[in-house]
Amino acid sequence: MLERLKVSTEKRCELVDITKQVQNVVTKHKIKEGVLYIFCPHTTAAVTVNENYDPSVQADISDTLSKLVPHHAGYAHTEGNADAHIKAAMVGSSRTLFIENGKIAFGTWQGIYLCEFDGPRSRNVWVKIVKDGE
Repeated sequence: MLERLKVSTEKRCELVDITKQVQNVVTKHKIKEGVLYIFCPHTTAAVTVNENYDPSVQADISDTLSKLVPHHAGYAHTEGNADAHIKAAMVGSSRTLFIENGKIAFGTWQGIYLCEFDGPRSRNVWVKIVKDGE
């Protein structure tokens, strides 16, 4: 079962909490136990799991990546978004999580984020669930 989520971003670099949207997919399909795969099919965006209690964490991640990989730093890629490609490669395009008792199994304060590095844009996130026993 594959679901495609649409996510709109508002800034060039930001982390958008998509935890509720992904949990809604699990709930909609009445999955009690299984494995959840999340994939971002873009070369200038990524997905990660991190703290969703304090929003300053997302800003810190975005700001630090922008300091490590600045927007205009004389890259060979001339479209003006080479930094976005590098940041996406660093963070990664997919995550694997578990489903237990109908809920995404998280550690304390964890959530799922689309990481936008070349926005604002309309992005896709693909969610694939494999039920236990399949």
